[in-house]
Amino acid sequence: MADKINPVDHRILKLLSKNARLTYKELAELLGTTRQRISRRMNRLEQSGVILKYTVIPDYDALGYIHVVLGITLKPGADVREAIEALKTDEHVKVIQRALGSHNLVIHVIGPKDMRELERIISEISKKVPAIDHMDVTFITETIKFETL
Repeated sequence: MADKINPVDHRILKLLSKNARLTYKELAELLGTTRQRISRRMNRLEQSGVILKYTVIPDYDALGYIHVVLGITLKPGADVREAIEALKTDEHVKVIQRALGSHNLVIHVIGPKDMRELERIISEISKKVPAIDHMDVTFITETIKFETL
């Protein structure tokens, strides 16, 4: 579908990446088109898998949580898919990303501000992936900019 995405689709995606709560009517007004055209384009973008999900980006600190990013490097020859499957069901793991470079996986974890409890959570996560060669832990203190497009 990527080759069939037109400039209107791109503008819709850009607007929604800034505010996913925009209604079809609001999108139509911003783009100078009809609500029906927006509806058709949105259905097409969703059905083709271009739009995967509408979500919220919470302020974890305000909720009493801490955001930690784990950079996981697997041992040579380890199956990345097995590691991913092992992490998918962990309630504290919120994002799993395959990566190229220093790490095979980048994992976003949300946990309590209690450091002992957070240490336990990270330890449990690492036990789920026995093929870990190295893991870097980064505490996210503030998100300055978050854009998807």
